[in-house]
Amino acid sequence: MTSDYVWRGVSQSNEDPAIQGGFDYANGLFYAGTWASNVDFGDDSDTNIEADFYGGFAGALESGISWDIGVIYYAYPDADESDFDFVEIKGALGYEFASGLAIGGEAYWDPDNQNVYLNATAGYGLTDALSIDASVGNYSFDGGGDYTNWSLGGTYSLPIGIDVDLRYWGTDVDDVDISDDRFVLTLSKSL
Repeated sequence: MTSDYVWRGVSQSNEDPAIQGGFDYANGLFYAGTWASNVDFGDDSDTNIEADFYGGFAGALESGISWDIGVIYYAYPDADESDFDFVEIKGALGYEFASGLAIGGEAYWDPDNQNVYLNATAGYGLTDALSIDASVGNYSFDGGGDYTNWSLGGTYSLPIGIDVDLRYWGTDVDDVDISDDRFVLTLSKSL
């Protein structure tokens, strides 16, 4: 449950709360999964559901560098006559230092629309239960309208198995309410 479904710095739920969930499967280097959320684009499309399907291969080298290559299909099954569905190809690298600082970089490419999203992350575990992280990303659109987004947050794992995440999101987009700077509170649990 989240106070606002924010994706790459922009609200996907028209600044309203969202309920989200998913299932994942992993076997060796292979992984696959699905994830869904309610959405509200504030338009006439009456789109209320996003369902993502993804899969790929991920692992780590002896040097400690982690890698991930995959594909994500974003589906909006109740989108009337609008076609919001799209596919992204993903590549990611990460590394965790002996100090506990973890850094990473991700690249996403939408071959149909020729859009590219690049994201850099850094995180650190302060305790076994409390961690902090930050990210900065740039969304480049083939048709223009590029923007940069960032986030800074912390996650605390409660003894009852619920993770509480408080995150600040921001973008360099002006005069668009759903991309204004905001705090987002998310409660999550892995089963």
